[in-house]
Amino acid sequence: MRAVSLPDVPYGATAVRPDWSALPVAVRDAISARLGGPVASAVSAGGGFTTAFAALVTTADGVRGFVKAAPTADPTADWYAREAAVTAALPPGVPAARPRWTLTAGGWYVLCLDPVDGHVPALPWTPADLDAALRAWSAAAAALHSPTAELHAVGLPPLDAILRAEFSWWRAIAAGHEAIPPVPAWVPARLGELAALEAALPPLASGTGMVHGDLRVDNVLIDRTGAAWLCDWTWPCLGAPWFDTVTLLISAYASGLDADALLAPWAAPPDGIDGALAALAGYWLVRAAGGPSSASPHSRQHQRFSGGQALAWLAARRGWA
Repeated sequence: MRAVSLPDVPYGATAVRPDWSALPVAVRDAISARLGGPVASAVSAGGGFTTAFAALVTTADGVRGFVKAAPTADPTADWYAREAAVTAALPPGVPAARPRWTLTAGGWYVLCLDPVDGHVPALPWTPADLDAALRAWSAAAAALHSPTAELHAVGLPPLDAILRAEFSWWRAIAAGHEAIPPVPAWVPARLGELAALEAALPPLASGTGMVHGDLRVDNVLIDRTGAAWLCDWTWPCLGAPWFDTVTLLISAYASGLDADALLAPWAAPPDGIDGALAALAGYWLVRAAGGPSSASPHSRQHQRFSGGQALAWLAARRGWA
């Protein structure tokens, strides 16, 4: 087992969110009315990188719901609306919270999901938590192998098109269009290979099944029974399910685990794995070097950590010093 690498801030504590009292009175009143009584407690979600409201709320009568809210002028409100539409259309085999209701009040959009009594897995991954997360994703991928017409109606862009449009940072660096971010000393000599792996990825990751599109450790919850739930269905697309498995297992690699052995059952093409690691590393490392973020103040350290671990896993696979 390799040495363990941990992020500067645990993924269960990356969020910086407004508390219940910071919401406009009209929004609080509308949520309480929909829940059937005044909210007695609101426990903010510790994970995530948005600065919008997200909390497990409980009324004085014990009614609970997981509530997300954002001003309608904020792009996050559109993300929450998309999440509501996607989760409402998920087939039963997908372990994810379903929406109870949505509302608009006081210039805010509000989504209430079924509450999941769980926590973000701590790093390093325990075998039990990682096994639960992989089993949950395997069940979801099987259930989403042939997306329903309702899911297609929500809008599922092809993963290969997303990769071509948004994951070409090594090529931009090689062409002199982007400054190279802080990287290990060996990277400049491998820049052409990184760019080539990135360029070859899109057709390898294409597919007709629906994938999560953002499957990371902080988008997993482990409940009291040890089962895993998959959260934040905002960016689903059509592609090969192994791509999401790679994104999830980057934190397993950082945990000192044999990520390649864990990935083996997904039958991912070797060049696809390497291309995914190259593309993700370039995307995260360039973003991490982009200065202060309007999202959580911890977002840059997450990007730096994830990009560095993706690059380290790639280097180990290819025997790069």
